[in-house]
Amino acid sequence: MTASAPTTTLGNNHGKEIILVVDDEASIRRILETRLSMIGYQVITACDGIEALELFKTTQPDLVVLDVMMPKLDGYGVCQELRKESDVPIVMLTALGDVADRITGLELGADDYVVKPFSPKELEARIRCVLRRVDKDNLGGPGLPNSGVIQVGQLKVDTNKRQVFRNDERIRLTGMEFSLLELLVGRSGEPFSRGEILKEVWGYTPERHVDTRVVDVHISRLRSKLEDDPANPELILTARGTGYLFQRIIDGASGDGG
Repeated sequence: MTASAPTTTLGNNHGKEIILVVDDEASIRRILETRLSMIGYQVITACDGIEALELFKTTQPDLVVLDVMMPKLDGYGVCQELRKESDVPIVMLTALGDVADRITGLELGADDYVVKPFSPKELEARIRCVLRRVDKDNLGGPGLPNSGVIQVGQLKVDTNKRQVFRNDERIRLTGMEFSLLELLVGRSGEPFSRGEILKEVWGYTPERHVDTRVVDVHISRLRSKLEDDPANPELILTARGTGYLFQRIIDGASGDGG
């Protein structure tokens, strides 16, 4: 196994956000390390899934760029392991042509994906957007109470701390899952199309129909964590012919579940 030298210098990164790039292609690692460093990130690299997990523990990066097809442990396996202990943003790189294979990474907890061959500028834009959306200082938007806390039945959404609780027990959400929930709760009762959600939360307009699957998978993940019966949701509803909406919140503070 190869070792990545920069791990000993991460304490002197002068506040730079750290990105872990995981890919078995040396040329891609070099290109991304150069380009991401030029725009202000500190970059560390791994050539396989096992090395990626070891580096993650020692460096605690702010975001992971993760290839799917790798030796020793593929990107799906790495994503699963990371999600057992961390909500770190994950952008997956995939050369797989099957849409179902691309969606698998999202279902395992990735925040977004970029298809190979990709434009480095596109990846940079996706990284910036994900990091901006999961920024802990990004407080609540329009429609949310001044306190930043909204109660819906047994569910409490704290937009200041970016945390969700049910009966005082915290429910772990990734940063993008929370940003999606924050958008829907902040304008409860208002339906959003998949394209609108993708633009508001992920920061880009869908170019292909498959792009909106990112939204569908995140909605499914949110429902599995927040709904009593995800198959019959009462909080995050499907707007027929449109997209999704959060049940209307009465008086901006609580919902009646109807």
